[in-house]
Amino acid sequence: MTYAKAGVDARHIHETHKLLARRLESTFATRKGKVGWPIFPIGHYAGLVDLGQGKVLSLHTDSVGTKVLIAQMMKKYDTIGIDCVAMCANDLICTGTEPISFLDYMAMNKPDRAIVNEVAIGLVKGAKEAGMAIVGGETAIVPELLAENGGFDLVGFAAGICKKKSLILGDRVREDDIIIGAASSGIHSNGFSLARKILLEKYRLNETPPGIGRSLGKELLEPTRIYVKAVKELMEKAEVHGLAHITGGGAFLKLERVIGQAGRGAELDELPKPPEIFHLIKRAGRIQDPEMYRTFNMGVGLIVICPETQSERVIHAFRKHRQGATRIGRVEKRPGIRIKGKPLN
Repeated sequence: MTYAKAGVDARHIHETHKLLARRLESTFATRKGKVGWPIFPIGHYAGLVDLGQGKVLSLHTDSVGTKVLIAQMMKKYDTIGIDCVAMCANDLICTGTEPISFLDYMAMNKPDRAIVNEVAIGLVKGAKEAGMAIVGGETAIVPELLAENGGFDLVGFAAGICKKKSLILGDRVREDDIIIGAASSGIHSNGFSLARKILLEKYRLNETPPGIGRSLGKELLEPTRIYVKAVKELMEKAEVHGLAHITGGGAFLKLERVIGQAGRGAELDELPKPPEIFHLIKRAGRIQDPEMYRTFNMGVGLIVICPETQSERVIHAFRKHRQGATRIGRVEKRPGIRIKGKPLN
């Protein structure tokens, strides 16, 4: 089984993104010489615009994806709001910017005050964890667009700010820099199209699969970990050359967004043992390791790239916030992402 066979072809999506970016970047000229002039091409973890006086505004939008289908099946909506905030906040911090504001978009087949209230509980909890204010949003009732049996979608938009000189974009990454992985809290919010197709053919959501220790539904709804507090601290106390949120189509290939800025590659040869949920997916779907690492975070939700002399400071910052972190590899001169010597591309 592969992500593409489950309906999500990451390579095709990547090519579509490149085509779309070329079109959209033609609009940059509308702000030339004005406040809001884009200072970086489309394709990093956030859109970056110049506010003047040495300040930069970062912007990002993302969704919870098909994780909402698990929430629907479980009739449990109080955690997906955390996921929505996390998907935006964790991407913003990968440019060195501090998340400050959030907007949400909830689309529903029909009005349901109970669902909206549960989603709001998670949004508030996630925003407080990320240090963001939720300043508005939109609730749309679109019966023709969504399934009749409670169809629902959740999207977030976030803004961050920092000094231009404090941006972390990957251009300072150097050969022999250390790669540190911060532990995930599980699947997070990506790869669910593949995980659902595999796991729900074999297990019920209220069933406890071997090695998991709780029902499959609860395991899949575990909220995405928010790394903002730890990253803010390590940026103040350590020298950081790059940050990568391991999520979405490509998973560990997302590292290329960062190390590619310096024309470098990565060797990941000290990866921790993945949590049992990933072994369950791998066994049930007979998935090869490269496909697993292209689709899932495999227990590593965020990556920090730094000089070796800074590695202990980085690890300590995460542990101080009760988030595990460990060295997982190093930067190499040769381009590409490799796991124990094998190319991931």
